[in-house]
Amino acid sequence: MTAAEVHTERIDDMPLLIRQQEKMGIPAVIDDVIEAHGNRQGLSHGWLAAIWLSYILSEADHRMNRVESWAEGRLASLQALVPSEVMVKDFTDDRLADSLRALSDDIAWEEIERQLSRRLVRVYDLSSATVRLDSTTVSVHHDPRQSPLFGFGHSKDHRPDLPQLKVMLGTLDPLGMPLATLVVPGETADDGLYLPVVEDNRATLGAGCLYVGDNKMSALATRGALQDAGDYYLTALPRTGNVPQLVEELVAAVWEGEQPLTPVYKRQPYNEHADRQLQALAYETERLQEDQVAGQTVTWQERLLVVYSPSLAQRARRGLAQRLRNAEEALLALTPPRGRGRKQWQDLEALERKVAAILKRHRVQGLLAVDYQLEVERWPVRAYGDQPARTEERYRYLVRVRRKREAISHAARLLGWRLYVTNAPVARLPLGDAVRTYRSAPTIERDFRRLKGHPLGLPPLYVQREDHAQGLVRLLTLGLRVLTLVEHVVRDALADAGEALAGLYPANPKRETARPTTERLLEAFKELNLTVVQLPEQAICHLTPLTDLQHRILTLLQLPVSLYDDLAAAVQQKLIRAQNLSEP
Repeated sequence: MTAAEVHTERIDDMPLLIRQQEKMGIPAVIDDVIEAHGNRQGLSHGWLAAIWLSYILSEADHRMNRVESWAEGRLASLQALVPSEVMVKDFTDDRLADSLRALSDDIAWEEIERQLSRRLVRVYDLSSATVRLDSTTVSVHHDPRQSPLFGFGHSKDHRPDLPQLKVMLGTLDPLGMPLATLVVPGETADDGLYLPVVEDNRATLGAGCLYVGDNKMSALATRGALQDAGDYYLTALPRTGNVPQLVEELVAAVWEGEQPLTPVYKRQPYNEHADRQLQALAYETERLQEDQVAGQTVTWQERLLVVYSPSLAQRARRGLAQRLRNAEEALLALTPPRGRGRKQWQDLEALERKVAAILKRHRVQGLLAVDYQLEVERWPVRAYGDQPARTEERYRYLVRVRRKREAISHAARLLGWRLYVTNAPVARLPLGDAVRTYRSAPTIERDFRRLKGHPLGLPPLYVQREDHAQGLVRLLTLGLRVLTLVEHVVRDALADAGEALAGLYPANPKRETARPTTERLLEAFKELNLTVVQLPEQAICHLTPLTDLQHRILTLLQLPVSLYDDLAAAVQQKLIRAQNLSEP
């Protein structure tokens, strides 16, 4: 070397993310489960996944063709952070695709989830025994004829025109960390997905957990299987079959003043002095349930929770009023005044079918009375030629709409009422806790927003092959574990210290928060650079000095405060050794 060479690497949150994943055991668990092919060279599957996840979480991009150039610009730092030798060619498309194929193996993935979940529950003392189950769909632009994984079904993205795949998660409450993931074809019904995820969770947490799910989990076969296995469930009953009649019977006792209600207030864990906010009014009763599980009859006492939500009732009443208005407008528009281009109905049966379809579409059957009036017009026609004088006529049917006040009033009184069912004893799950637990469903919805939006961004799905798609979804759920766990650890540490963080909001540097998101924590590490100056006889590394906020975040995560300084020192030592070896 005859002149100084200067090289700058933008490292940002990469060291934090790699060390956090190492602490969680992600690379170690993957390498323990997935045995590399005998001809494979370079990085192991575990460390390749950890570095790729660092790229995804830092850059909010999972495209394979961008990883190689990103790693090349940070190669010296990666070589100092990772115990294995790191080369730029470790991040080519074929190497990354090979790792996705390895993660798509069902048996290997189940073992990875099992080992990782056990490790995280033990290391981070995640003692909660409540697991929330739910699914989401991911719309894709793939040809469903090329793979059975991509199919048409009910789209939660409101894109029924696109094929999709479905992702089922079992997450640990309250932090929302995934414990089990199931990737299935997009047309798969949710009903049969709950028990497989429960079985995967049971392998980690054992029996006796409380599983919380929406009304699609309420199938009697699912509840019976959970009861037989020694687990508990909490779910809502759908408004189908005899449930509406059951709701009316149970609510009638409240209307008649025979059944008192217990107020349920929202928890205020972060502001004990705040006024209590009413969340619901409820009471409970019991009933005997019976089902066949593996050829054996299982019977149990089921608690039936009758819950009234004022906020839900208010929204439902507004919705009912709007549906009534929309239905009335649509019905009256069926028979407009005569005019050019305006359809007139002469077939009463066809008109009645159209009216029934409108009432069903707006869900106001039985709330509007529709009368049909036959309108006949007659006019004289003078004689002309061989045609004698006569009277001609034409007719049409008109629609008249009126509201059934008593029926509407009765329907409005039923709004806001729901039935929850659980087999958990009162000592394990009191009435108020049951209502609050079920109503905290947005924790898993936030997981889905992260998985499908920033920073994981599953759609659009750039991979084409089925095994690649399945492997990518599983890789991104590992990233979801990182996001939820980092957030949980920092928030818990701040709560224990009674502190808040300032400086996370660039537009308002003095603003404090005791509940920072992982995304904002990572954003605080942007614009960190490692500059390497190689002189003929020495190597010098300069690191952008860390701020007090960055040091505080590392402390809250129980990572070394010297993490970045140690990285700069390791890079410098490696360069010095390389120079010494190159000298004659």
